[in-house]
Amino acid sequence: MISKREIGEKGQVVIPKDIREFLGLDKGVKITFEVRGDEVILKNEQDPNKFLEEFFNVPNKEKKGSAKEIKKIILQQNDEIY
Repeated sequence: MISKREIGEKGQVVIPKDIREFLGLDKGVKITFEVRGDEVILKNEQDPNKFLEEFFNVPNKEKKGSAKEIKKIILQQNDEIY
């Protein structure tokens, strides 16, 4: 999916409706911008609790560390980003 938009006076860009719907981006949803080289990647921010729940429900995977330890690491990384 490719869409072009113009940057406004305040540096703002409107995310096209079809992309917002595809990514589940509703009002109030937090997003993450990641810069890779000359590209910007927009991601729907994942809830750390949901991530841990899904991670620990993957069958036949050896997991190192407790859920509490992993959650602490994730929260520390998020604090570094913001």
